[in-house]
Amino acid sequence: MGEFIIKMPDVGEGVAEAELVEWHVKPGDPVREDMVLAAVMTDKATVEIPSPVTGTVLWLGAEIGDTVAVKAPLLRIHVAGEGGEVTAAPMPETVSIEAKEEQSPVARVEIPSPVEVKTSAQPAPVARAVVQPPADKPLASPAVRLRAQESGIDLRQVPGTGPARRITHDDLDQFLARGAQPSVTPAGLAMKTTVEEIKVTGLRRRISEKMVLATSRIPHITYVEEIDVTDLEDLRTTMNASRKPDQTKLTILPFLMRALVKTVAEQPGVNATFDDDAGIITRHGAVHIGVATQTPAGLTVPVVRHAEARNIWNCATELVRLAEAARSGSALREELSGSTITITSLGAMGGIATTPIINHPEVAIVGVNKIMTRPMWDGSQFIPRKMMNLSSSFDHRVVDGWDAAAFVQRLKVLLETPALIFIES
Repeated sequence: MGEFIIKMPDVGEGVAEAELVEWHVKPGDPVREDMVLAAVMTDKATVEIPSPVTGTVLWLGAEIGDTVAVKAPLLRIHVAGEGGEVTAAPMPETVSIEAKEEQSPVARVEIPSPVEVKTSAQPAPVARAVVQPPADKPLASPAVRLRAQESGIDLRQVPGTGPARRITHDDLDQFLARGAQPSVTPAGLAMKTTVEEIKVTGLRRRISEKMVLATSRIPHITYVEEIDVTDLEDLRTTMNASRKPDQTKLTILPFLMRALVKTVAEQPGVNATFDDDAGIITRHGAVHIGVATQTPAGLTVPVVRHAEARNIWNCATELVRLAEAARSGSALREELSGSTITITSLGAMGGIATTPIINHPEVAIVGVNKIMTRPMWDGSQFIPRKMMNLSSSFDHRVVDGWDAAAFVQRLKVLLETPALIFIES
């Protein structure tokens, strides 16, 4: 009989360690050759680790959320036959676009894992889960329960003196005689004392690290301005009514994307990234717009590349395609990185104002708040107008307050006079 020791594979890109995000097996489970045993996550990709042999899992070397070094023992498999050294043959890298509801919304790359094998006179003990039974409910007769309910007494607070700690009428009498107050909880309601601990793993950990990096290293300045989007909404409605069957329905975001393209052409310092370690600001000619997107696994930022070369209909089509790919988990690595400026929007839940966190290493992010009809004074009377706030944050090390204000004011002009968006410079 032999024992295989499967080690953490070298996932490439100079990565020395990876986070374990999924176990597909547990001790005692039978496995077959090529069966996926676990998944680990690097910066953008999830790497699946297959089994090179058929056998039984003896031991798992890490828990979900643990960071495991390359070549560290990951699990042991008990197999039939003699021992000996075995190295898994390299497998071609493939990108899977099959979505799983629980997986992170990134490409999954299958990479073989290096394997060692050694003989074992006796199999290693199999770890067994120990399940603690839940606490028993208080034992009492129906009559006692009814009396306790009518008196507002929580039976869990009453010591029982009957057989098997059964609570009797005498126990209720003694409980009240000691001066204990009846429970103020209304009938049918009960206090909850459960506590749930959730380990931060996978994409949620990546989001956490990204937010800490951005807020700890970037001094944010947030500028909020209200925009009258009445004319823009009228134009959007008209364009949607006359769109061709193959054209995607327009939201406000494609208009904002085209307005961003025109604005950063005038203020290239906002369409930039800042390497604060090297002290280098990189201004980008290409406008790669990241769009913060909520997915079942968490927040991702798919990127509409070269927005400067797309018309408004193409921006809308690409935006929908990327959002669907992110939510289904089929987005490719290059579709989730490389943005030069980001838009964030909560749609109808956008609130009055927000304080967006910059997508490091970018220097600006534009936040869209919800559209509301409000009475606005036109000089002689109040008239209903559709108003929306833009909440934009800037890296104050790179963008001065005056430049931030000028940037937003230019966006305001374009969005309030949407015909200007379509005029080529």
